[in-house]
Amino acid sequence: MNREPAYTRLSVEERRRRLLELGADLFARHSIDELSMAAIAREAGISKALLYHYFPSKADYFEATLRAAAEDLRLRTEPDPDLPPAEALAASLDAFLGWIEDNRLAYSKLMQSATSVGEARTLISQVREGTAQRLLDGLAPDPSPKVRAAVHGWLWLMDGVCVDWLEHRDMDRTEVRDLLLGALLGALTAAGWQPPDGF
Repeated sequence: MNREPAYTRLSVEERRRRLLELGADLFARHSIDELSMAAIAREAGISKALLYHYFPSKADYFEATLRAAAEDLRLRTEPDPDLPPAEALAASLDAFLGWIEDNRLAYSKLMQSATSVGEARTLISQVREGTAQRLLDGLAPDPSPKVRAAVHGWLWLMDGVCVDWLEHRDMDRTEVRDLLLGALLGALTAAGWQPPDGF
């Protein structure tokens, strides 16, 4: 992100958007403990007072950055209602893997922060829960406990597969997608799931 002089006047929405873009870059390269509000303000080319006007604390800034990334991810992976369910699922999963490729540093840092940073842990839990609900709505609107558990367990597996993929880079995206789709189908089959009509 290009620095801008402190006197540049931007709308509230544009300033916030730029700060969130900067946050996505900074938190991908640094842990939250490595950054101070003064350092963030310097990177943004604004005063610390102005940064505090938008975000009352570093934790608020971090959380807002995470939520902006989560919203971007949600929009990119929204299932296409015009596709058959199986194709919509494959397309959404491919879009998710594409987002990870575009944001590999941020995703890796987020996974590393999941056990130590409360905001990251909370957001990951919320994204997982929302994703599980979207899957269940499409696959089994009235799921059995086994199907519900299979979907939630698969989402944990997906994070593990994606972290491995980013670390080793010895599979292409299609291979990772097909591995994850196969794992989901296997888990659902083991849970006694019956594909709905048109799947």
